[in-house]
Amino acid sequence: MERVTTPEAWLRIVEAALFAAPAPLPVSELRKLFDQDPGPDLVRRLLDELRTTWVTADRGVELVQLASGWRFQTRPEYQVYLDRLKEEKPPRYSRAVMETLAIIAYRQPVTRGDIEDIRGVAVSPNILKTLESRGWIDVVGHRDTPGRPALFATTRRFLDEMGLRSLTELPALTEIEKIMDLVDASQTEPAAAPAPEEEV
Repeated sequence: MERVTTPEAWLRIVEAALFAAPAPLPVSELRKLFDQDPGPDLVRRLLDELRTTWVTADRGVELVQLASGWRFQTRPEYQVYLDRLKEEKPPRYSRAVMETLAIIAYRQPVTRGDIEDIRGVAVSPNILKTLESRGWIDVVGHRDTPGRPALFATTRRFLDEMGLRSLTELPALTEIEKIMDLVDASQTEPAAAPAPEEEV
């Protein structure tokens, strides 16, 4: 195989790897693509150039940097059209689940007791299990108090699925309140009975 030496060829290799990858790729992984390690700075320059190329081309996908690496994803304005192709509806979460997730995201690390103090109601174990099974939260330690309660925090997967590079990119709390209102509005559709607190 002919050795790749031109910046244009490096760019295409990185592009191909990102398209083929099932998950975001960090710079450290992208460096493994080359015979000789080009170093992190060159790979970042290639990524920036690739991102600019796709923005300039005004395509339906874009290259974005997330918490766990870089990936191509659909531009937000086209998602409404792609949703029409999905046979399965995305899971709907109760207000209790969304409030719990918001508390963990903005106050982490927190214990179940902390969450209950903020929400003013008991937190069902099912709510935390739902968030853990989705891969959005995890136990990151235990508080040094009687009973050593578990400390919960969000994960890199949570950041990736929310399209964020870090927690500093979380929206303002006022935006979260608007989202919670939308959750409430979507749950006002006719139903046999109101969902109890512990349902997720």
